[in-house]
Amino acid sequence: MGARAVTGRIIETDADVAEGLKALTALCPSLAEAAEVSGPLPLRRKPDGFAELLSAIVSQQVSVASANAIWARIEGAGLTAPNPVANASEEELRALGLSRQKIRYAHALAAADIDYPALHHAPNSEVIKTLTTVPGIGTWTAEIYAMFSLGRADIFAHGDLALQEAARVLYALPHRPKEREMRIIAAAWSPWRSVAARLLWAYYRAHKQREGIR
Repeated sequence: MGARAVTGRIIETDADVAEGLKALTALCPSLAEAAEVSGPLPLRRKPDGFAELLSAIVSQQVSVASANAIWARIEGAGLTAPNPVANASEEELRALGLSRQKIRYAHALAAADIDYPALHHAPNSEVIKTLTTVPGIGTWTAEIYAMFSLGRADIFAHGDLALQEAARVLYALPHRPKEREMRIIAAAWSPWRSVAARLLWAYYRAHKQREGIR
C-alpha cells in the first residue's frame, strides 16, 4: 500500500486548498454560499515535530499575547527539543512562565519519545491515537496538528466550537451541533474535510464581523 493510500491527500500548496474548495462548492450549495462570504482560504501549513506540540501546550488557556511571550522565553532558553525540556527542572520552567500543570505536560511530551517523521506516513487514526496518549494533548490539538503540521486533507476538528457554530448558522440548524452530529455532517465533505474546516472557520469569522456591524 502506497503512502498516499494510507495518509490520503496531503495539502501542500494554495492550489491544493483551491482544488478542495472547488470540489466542496460543487458538492453543496451552502458551502458555495460560505465561500462567497469568506473569500480565498489560507493554506495555514505549520511546522511539525516536538516544538509545535510544545507550543500548543503553552498556548492552552492563555491569551495569544501571553502565549507568545512565554514561547519567546522558551525559545530563548533553548528548550524546544525533547532532551533539553526533559532535563529542565520545574523551577526553570516555572521561571519561563509555565504553570505546574503545563510543566507536567511538557515533561510528559519530552518523555513520550514520539517518532515524528513516522507520523507523516501514518493513518489519521494512528496519528490521533499516538498524540492523545500524551497528557496535555487532547483530540482537538491532535486533529489540528494532523491538519496543519502534517497537511492531511481529510481530517476535521469535530469538537471545535467555532466549526459547530458556523455549521449551525450556515445550515440554519435549530441548535449548535454536538461532536457526534458534526461527525455526521462532516462525513459528506470527505475527502476534503480539512478544506471544509478552513472554509467554516473563515465563514465563522466573517459572520461574527457582520454581527458586530449590526
